[in-house]
Amino acid sequence: MEKNNSLPITKFTSYQVLVIVLLALTQFTVVLDFMVMSPLGDMLMKSMALTPEQFSICVLSYAISAGVSGLLTAGFADRFDRQKLLLFFYIGFIAGTVFCGLANSYALLVAARIFTGIFGGVIGSIGMAIVADLFLLQQRGRVMGFMQMGFGASQVLGIPISLALANKWGWQMPFFMIVGLAIIIWMLIMLKMQPVNKHLELQNERNAFKHLWNTVKQRHYRIGFLSTALLSLGGFLMMPWGSTFSRNNLNVSEEGLVVLFAVSGVFTLLIMPVIGKLSDKFDKMKLFVIASIWLMVTALVYTNLVPMPLWAIILVNVLLMMGVMSRIVPAVALVSALPEMKDRGAFMSVNSSLQQIAGGIAAGIGGMIIVRKDEFSPIENYNVLGYIIVVLSVIGIFMLARVNNLLKKNSTTEASKPEGEAVAH
Repeated sequence: MEKNNSLPITKFTSYQVLVIVLLALTQFTVVLDFMVMSPLGDMLMKSMALTPEQFSICVLSYAISAGVSGLLTAGFADRFDRQKLLLFFYIGFIAGTVFCGLANSYALLVAARIFTGIFGGVIGSIGMAIVADLFLLQQRGRVMGFMQMGFGASQVLGIPISLALANKWGWQMPFFMIVGLAIIIWMLIMLKMQPVNKHLELQNERNAFKHLWNTVKQRHYRIGFLSTALLSLGGFLMMPWGSTFSRNNLNVSEEGLVVLFAVSGVFTLLIMPVIGKLSDKFDKMKLFVIASIWLMVTALVYTNLVPMPLWAIILVNVLLMMGVMSRIVPAVALVSALPEMKDRGAFMSVNSSLQQIAGGIAAGIGGMIIVRKDEFSPIENYNVLGYIIVVLSVIGIFMLARVNNLLKKNSTTEASKPEGEAVAH
């Protein structure tokens, strides 16, 4: 891997800033569509009389369908202009979110989540491929930091507003809010983003499935796939039960829940650009190890919490989210350096798909571990999820270390020379 602290900080062009903003906005809506299931979890389980297993199916159905969709489209991901591909899948995501808001039964909600996942699950990988095409490796930490701000923004703005709308007009309203915002973003992408098609000049394989197979069969790519899949396991284990745990185990009120998500989101929003800059300036692997240790400690504390003042719950939640998000930025930046330009679309699609599938499996496992007597009772065995996260985090450190070693051996590619596609538009 490159010596990050010896590289100059390359400034973004005005067009690159525009691309970052557009991709961050799409990330905001897609993340909010998934994240909103957590704060709405307690409301959904009570209004539809869902069991923990049924609610986990609502969560994992999106993740599994997103993963399968990504795998099926991976072979085609490098065959088209990435801007057009983004527009196509984003409009499908919008339609799926409409269906989520219209669902009036458990079966219809699961079907709507599957439909939304088919389109929404591919959007992140397309965005990552665009980032890898248009930005140098020494810029990507900052880009990832800004894009991951969509996660924080979904908590700062999206989730509190969503909860307020849901408390007043029902759990369906947050989905309609996402639809309205996403339509505006779709129009901006169509009008403002230039074609992203430099990779088409390098394509030699006409068969999409052969291209997919030639991507998957490469050993160093598979190491990257597994490394990022591990990142999602811990989050999917814990996040679906966040609001239920807070409401029923920690006795946080509905108003307090809004404050909890908002404050946690503010700190996440503030920390992301800082982590991005640190990731570009210092060793990404060391940063990942520090963040992983932080996550392990805070996850154990959080999953073993008992009722306490709201400010203390918020503090622990903020520290936990800092650990979660601080791992993602350096890890994704490192893994994005593995694929060659001609393979990036397929690599990012497979990478995102396996991450989604792993997350879906984790949500399902969480649903089997969590026990609840009825929809108003505290959930049990939440602390078991914390212990599992520790084990997964240790494995994740070893896996990303392998990615880091691969990049060191191949440092003359991404790290040492600028690419033609990274020039300003």
